[in-house]
Amino acid sequence: MTATDRFTRQRDLAPRNKLDDLKVTVIGVGAIGRQVAIQLASIGVRQIQLIDFDTVEATNITTQGYFQDDLGRTKIKATAEQIQRIDPDILTSTIQDRYRPHYHVGNAVFCCVDSIGSRAAIWKSVKHRCQFWCDGRMLGETIRVLTATSAFPESQAHYSSTLFPQSEAQTGTCTTQSTIYTANLAAGLMLHQFTRWLRGLQIESEQLINLLAAEMTSTSLKPMKNT
Repeated sequence: MTATDRFTRQRDLAPRNKLDDLKVTVIGVGAIGRQVAIQLASIGVRQIQLIDFDTVEATNITTQGYFQDDLGRTKIKATAEQIQRIDPDILTSTIQDRYRPHYHVGNAVFCCVDSIGSRAAIWKSVKHRCQFWCDGRMLGETIRVLTATSAFPESQAHYSSTLFPQSEAQTGTCTTQSTIYTANLAAGLMLHQFTRWLRGLQIESEQLINLLAAEMTSTSLKPMKNT
């Protein structure tokens, strides 16, 4: 099998000409972030940057897709190795730290951190430096995916409206209750918005899914008319 054969079935959904020169940053490689990174590698992203400070714990094996052999290792190293197993030609870079404003990020940024305060700080830092932004939030069997692009200011304004002070957040983190299947679904929805953006299709600024109640809602904003 040649290097291009592996992408035959997804060529129209994840255009290769758009992926070749694109750098994608994943901030936080926990439950959702690890699945996002693996899916990015699978669709053919050529440059993936991982930012995370944490190490793998026992509960991460059941909820985040890490392996027994990963216990005690940094999440970025374990995830980078998994990316290389998928495609050794992917240029993978890692930063073992919390995100800091002086770090350079890619054209597309996936925010997969577990506190609203961190999301707000990262967004403030990168919103004018990236073209595509996607934030995945999860609690139990509830998923919320928020997407914004530089070409669609209304989506950026909508995303900003979903942020609030950390003091108003509920106790604990968004991954206090989590399952691997919910994380996989969240990552898939985020990658779907990413590929829509790559194809020049309208993104959905917000998707909310309650698996237990079998409910799904989505928000597609329309560009504001010039007055």
